[in-house]
Amino acid sequence: MTGSALPSEVPIVQAPMAGGPSTPGLVAAVAGAGGYGFLAAGYRTPAQLRDDIADTRALTGSPFGVNLFVPSAPGDAALVAGYAALLEPEARRFGVALGEPRWEDDGYEDKLAVVMAAHVHLVSFTFGCPTTTTIDALHRADCRVAVTVTSAAEARTAVDAGADTLAVQGTEAGGHQGSFLDLAPNHRPLLGLMAEIAGFADVPLIGAGGVMTGAEVAEVLAAGAAAVQIGTALLCTPEAGTSSPYRQALLDGRYADTIVTRSFSGRFARGLANEFALAHHAEAPQAYPEVHHLTRPLRAAATRAGDASVPNLWAGTGWRQITTEPAGTIIRRMAADAVRARG
Repeated sequence: MTGSALPSEVPIVQAPMAGGPSTPGLVAAVAGAGGYGFLAAGYRTPAQLRDDIADTRALTGSPFGVNLFVPSAPGDAALVAGYAALLEPEARRFGVALGEPRWEDDGYEDKLAVVMAAHVHLVSFTFGCPTTTTIDALHRADCRVAVTVTSAAEARTAVDAGADTLAVQGTEAGGHQGSFLDLAPNHRPLLGLMAEIAGFADVPLIGAGGVMTGAEVAEVLAAGAAAVQIGTALLCTPEAGTSSPYRQALLDGRYADTIVTRSFSGRFARGLANEFALAHHAEAPQAYPEVHHLTRPLRAAATRAGDASVPNLWAGTGWRQITTEPAGTIIRRMAADAVRARG
C-alpha cells in the first residue's frame, strides 16, 4: 500500500456503517480478502462495542479499525418540537409514539476508554475532529487516528491536531456526511477534493465516495489516495447486518435516485429518495442526535412491517451496481480490476 495508511494487502477499506450493516463477520470477511475492516461504534453501548471488538478478534487476527462519532452541538428545541408535530400522522399510521428528541454524546468518553483499553489499531472519527489531548492519549495507547474530512479547511485542522490519516469524503458517499459543523450539504466530488487535499496534506489519505468498481478504485488512487473506502458496495453482502427491507429497496430499484437530507437524523446524509425523505426533506432542522432519536421508533416500526418508504436507506451514488456476492468476492474483484486499470 502506498504510504503507511493501513496494514492490509490491498488498498480497499470497508466503511464503518452504523446502525446495523457493519458486523464482526463483515470485518473478518473483508480482512480475509486482504482488505481493511471497520466496526461502527455509533449507536452501540460501550459494552456492546467491547463485545464487538472481542467477537471480531475471535474471527480474524488482522488489525481493524473502530469509528466514533464526535459529539455535535445541541439543536434548537423549538425547531425539533415543530418537526415532531409534522411527523405525528406518520407515527399514528404505524401505531407508535415518536421518540424523545434528546441530546446525548453517544457515550463518547466511555467508548474512547474502550478502544484505548483494547489497543484498537485505528480509531477514526466522524462529525468533527478530536482534541489534540484525545489524539495524544490514543497514540499512547498504540492507536492510530483517522479523521473524516469534507473540505480542505477540515483537513488542515485534523492534520494540525495530530491525525495520522484523513478519510476524505466526497459528496457521492452514502450515509452521514462527516462535516464538522453540518451547516450545508457537502457538494464536493471526491476526485476534486482528493486532488486539493493531496496537494498539502503530509499524511496518507483514504478516499471515500460512491466507489463501486475496480476502475473507480484506480481513479481515486491516482488522485492521491493511499487507500479507497467502500460501503454501499457491501450493503447487500451476506455478512452485512443490513435489514431485509433495506436490501430489497437497493436491489429492486424502486427509488430512482439518492438525496442528501436531514429528515431522518437532523444531520445531512445521502440515501435513497424514498417517500419519507422526499416528504420531509425541507422541514427537518439541524439537530443531531435529537432528530435521530425522534424518528427512531417510527423507522424501526416501518422496518418491522417491511415498509421501505419510511426508514433511512443510506446509499452512495453508485448504488445501482450493488450485488449480493460475498464481501470477500467483491474485495478481491475490485482489487484485481484496480490493478488492471492502473496498468
